[in-house]
Amino acid sequence: MALRLRKPIQLAAIDAGSNAFRLMIARIHSADDWEIVESVRAPVRLGHSVFTSGEFDRKTLREATAAFREFRHIMDGRGVTAYRAVTTSAAREARNRHLLIERIRHQAKIDLEIISGDEEARLVRVAVLRALRDFDPPRFILDLGGGSLEFNELRSGVLQESIGLPLGTVRLMEAFHAGGVIHEHTANEIRLHVLSVLQSALPSRPRTAGAYTVACGGNAETLAVLAAGPRVGGLTTLNPRLLHDRLWNILQLNVEERMKSFSVRRDRAEVMGVAAIVLVTVARWLRLRQMIAPRVGVREGLLFELASAQMSSPALTDEQRKRSQVMMAGAESFASRVRCDLQHAEQVQALALQLFDQFWPYHHLDFEARTILASAAMLHDCGVLINRKAHHRHGEYLIHNAKIPELQGWAKNMTACLVRYHNRKSEPSTKHPVFATLNGEQRKKTRLLAGMLRLAERLESDHRQAISKLTVEGGPRDVRVHVELRDASRLNLAGIERKARLLERELNLRLSFQRVLMVEKERVA
Repeated sequence: MALRLRKPIQLAAIDAGSNAFRLMIARIHSADDWEIVESVRAPVRLGHSVFTSGEFDRKTLREATAAFREFRHIMDGRGVTAYRAVTTSAAREARNRHLLIERIRHQAKIDLEIISGDEEARLVRVAVLRALRDFDPPRFILDLGGGSLEFNELRSGVLQESIGLPLGTVRLMEAFHAGGVIHEHTANEIRLHVLSVLQSALPSRPRTAGAYTVACGGNAETLAVLAAGPRVGGLTTLNPRLLHDRLWNILQLNVEERMKSFSVRRDRAEVMGVAAIVLVTVARWLRLRQMIAPRVGVREGLLFELASAQMSSPALTDEQRKRSQVMMAGAESFASRVRCDLQHAEQVQALALQLFDQFWPYHHLDFEARTILASAAMLHDCGVLINRKAHHRHGEYLIHNAKIPELQGWAKNMTACLVRYHNRKSEPSTKHPVFATLNGEQRKKTRLLAGMLRLAERLESDHRQAISKLTVEGGPRDVRVHVELRDASRLNLAGIERKARLLERELNLRLSFQRVLMVEKERVA
């Protein structure tokens, strides 16, 4: 059963897409129990002119800033305690994107983050896999936005390939001047362009036999209503063949006629014809008979990760927070006195805590366990002072007999055990006197935390602080860890997988690892 917060909290996600802005506020009871209390859509077309001129015009900047001021007002009224605001394709390509970030930060007091195409696709995958957690994972996830079509191929829930294609609806609408009635020759030009991009990006057409596909984005949701297939597990599906049959019913109408006929907003009416061409073309190329439209996307991915982060670091009493701070400060002070490599220790600590937070939906450990892991990570190499060869055992002895503020009793013994088991030279065993002092639940927790510490230490084995971020996706059994590097450093994946075996056993997961080169996120200080 998922850990529940003592008091519900309000979290917010903002997706400033190329065709519209969306704010979603949720009341969170646990990582798996929330309710949407506010959902607001602002018809700001951030992609207007960007995909042709390369810059935001003044009108777009004014409208974007005004929308974010309204979002700030709504968030304050709802008592939002944490949020994440992201923007995607249009902002990535705009030369004057710094103006957007700066104005929103100064006028709306919201920190807007420009995320990479890979991060955008990852957030959608997080949302989809959570929404379909009672189903087998999909083979393909398509996310059609205003600036791009994100194509994801998965196997057993683990990403195999992710490609961002320049086939967004706003981009194609402006490039082909297809905002109103779309004549046959224009539709054919768009279709041939989509095929050309698909064949260039994916020269080997993926096999789709026996697989199912998910389509995300507002246009996919709208078109799934117009060309609905049979429901799957209560979820709406889009029938590509039916959409193809009804394509000309959409394309022959102007914007006002689409608004009236399909009961959609103007900005949706302007792009839905292009969206229909793209989805029909992609479906025929992939030989898809239906696409599930689960009505989730970037916003839901943001909220799920925010909720998970809150559950791994819940609201604490002043006494709990102070005790944690004193314990971690004491661990750092002791590590300094025994001449540990503090830069290395801090990086191992950061990676171990990222693993704790990212894997929280699988382990549900409390904040006290997180603090113990942080302390052990800081102290894991303290035994080197005595002898490097057996430093794991010497470290256990030092911690067990040290006087570190707020580290006492079973928590001290657990920390000492984590220091001993941080490498593969020693496995958790009741033959070890300190480990034997722990009860059954504490031993289980120790093995799990040792698995995280062992993996974090292996990821930082070269002492170069080359890893900037770890993210986890997949499930329920097959999970991939994305290792984001600051430079072009190589990773010994075989060695990392060996060090991950303890964590695999304790969580009953199959882990794989993928190297990702860091993409800088633009912020204005």
